[in-house]
Amino acid sequence: MPPDAPRVALFVTCLVDLFRPSVGFAAVKLLEDAGCRVEVPEAQTCCGQPAYNSGDKADARALARQVIAAFKGYDYVVAPSGSCGGMIIKHYPELFETGTAEQAAAQELAARTHELVSFLTRVMGVGKVEAQFPARATYHDSCSGLRELGVRDEPRQLLASVAGLSLREMTDSEVCCGFGGTFCVKYPGISDKMLEKKLKHVQATGADTLIAGDLGCLMNMAGKLKRQGSFVKARHVAEVLAGDYLTPPIAEAE
Repeated sequence: MPPDAPRVALFVTCLVDLFRPSVGFAAVKLLEDAGCRVEVPEAQTCCGQPAYNSGDKADARALARQVIAAFKGYDYVVAPSGSCGGMIIKHYPELFETGTAEQAAAQELAARTHELVSFLTRVMGVGKVEAQFPARATYHDSCSGLRELGVRDEPRQLLASVAGLSLREMTDSEVCCGFGGTFCVKYPGISDKMLEKKLKHVQATGADTLIAGDLGCLMNMAGKLKRQGSFVKARHVAEVLAGDYLTPPIAEAE
């Protein structure tokens, strides 16, 4: 790796760490292939999004302080998650009082933080990947990545370069799957109805693989697909772009 290669810290995310480490390994591969020096700070914690979304700003601030400290000094911070990326980029600066040193530190981290696929395309200039993944796939646009970070065309651009992958657009790909973090716990009935409608659109494409950029959405959809006995398998976009078709699909691996 060239000595002037960007020094990138991977924000692993809680769900990837606890349920799907293969996403983290795939992210490292993609970043290294793009010419980055990748490190994984051991002191990183939850980004604080569950607390923030539940109105617990005190705990969210405490977690944000830990994350800001853990990721200090890196050229970039990259997360394989639009929701965690959105929390750091959009909401960290809102957690602290205007004009304070803490808000300045949050703003500085936000400016260096990116969602994985958008970082590869927008910052590193990656236009294609050298990967193979034989599948008929459809892509779900996760709410945070799409609405907070504007990530839509980037994953489709890179997925189009994956050998053997045929991408089929579903109806209402930009509509929420019903997960919404704590939303699915607080309003399970509404969440399930949203999920049922989403999965009907997924299955109508004839795809055998469902791809998204947020593990929370994928676990939500994969669980119901499994309960329904569906042949559709869920994969994180990083796994597909890295050509990892050996790791069992989400839900089957649990």
